[in-house]
Amino acid sequence: MAHAKTSYVCLPCRASYKQPYDRTRQRICPRCAGAMIHAGSAFAVPRRRDVAAWRTLTVLLNAGVGFHKSCCGGPGYRPRTLREVRERMAYARRNGEPVAEALVRSDVP
Repeated sequence: MAHAKTSYVCLPCRASYKQPYDRTRQRICPRCAGAMIHAGSAFAVPRRRDVAAWRTLTVLLNAGVGFHKSCCGGPGYRPRTLREVRERMAYARRNGEPVAEALVRSDVP
């Protein structure tokens, strides 16, 4: 039985590759030879020309937010626009909440 594959992302190339998960192995981008980030098995790749979506994705992945499946569905809420990211980061600064937790909030009070 084959192992399930998960997504690895190269942010400078705006590319995603599905590969078997192995926490001990660092993935290298085949286009630029840079390090790739593990995004998770529930990751949906934005179009390469969608600059705003890739900026949002860069913030999420660098904050440690992944796109991993839960037992009953997808990864849960993830912001899709830079405006939503800014709102949640401002909320985190005001309330002292970790950025990764604030970014996955579905609503900001």
